[in-house]
Amino acid sequence: MSKTVAIHQPNFFPWLGYFDKIVRSDVFVFFDNVQFPKKGGSWSNRVKLIIGGEPKWVTASIDRNYSGFRNINEMNFQTDNWRIKMLKSLSANYNKCPFYSESMDVVEPLILNPEKNISEYNIHAVTEILNRLKLKSYEMRRASEFSLNMSSNELLCAVTKEVGGDTYMCGGGSDGYQDDQIFEDLGIQLEYQDYLHPHYTQRGRESFTSGLSIIDSVMNLGWEKVKNILEAPN
Repeated sequence: MSKTVAIHQPNFFPWLGYFDKIVRSDVFVFFDNVQFPKKGGSWSNRVKLIIGGEPKWVTASIDRNYSGFRNINEMNFQTDNWRIKMLKSLSANYNKCPFYSESMDVVEPLILNPEKNISEYNIHAVTEILNRLKLKSYEMRRASEFSLNMSSNELLCAVTKEVGGDTYMCGGGSDGYQDDQIFEDLGIQLEYQDYLHPHYTQRGRESFTSGLSIIDSVMNLGWEKVKNILEAPN
């Protein structure tokens, strides 16, 4: 029986497309042992939400007091008040959304999670959101579980095989760096996600903005509708 594997960095309250990739895979691997960018932001510590009526970055500050390079699973958050700032932003900008209260019942404790490690914090948040959506049980792994001394496309193939997969699910952002021939040579089939973001009414916005955190989706739609969207046939 074919087994589809999706591999992705542990992102910070990611968008619907991230969860769609999980739902469509048999095994989802958190790519937690790849290098965190030395400068600038990353999807591991920031995401876009509607702030002041416009899509803007909401960022969790990180500890950059280190030399050299670190992987995501070696990075920590700053111990400042970014969690409180994020909750205040959600309250100010989403409190009139139809599902604000039921969303915050889940989201608030996830934001306030005192975990310092970026990877563990994000994995916990993603897993708990999946649990709240009451989706089927998914096999979740970490790439750091495996001792694999390779990089790029070969590493993705190796991780896929380590978890018993024969099919690798590609995201829409893989164009340009993915060498399809390597996967074929190593006996791995490719399945393209080709995710089409569903449009819904975003309170306070005349036009729809895609790619926002799943927090925006549950605020406007509620958990049940988001679950139905993710379970709908592609």
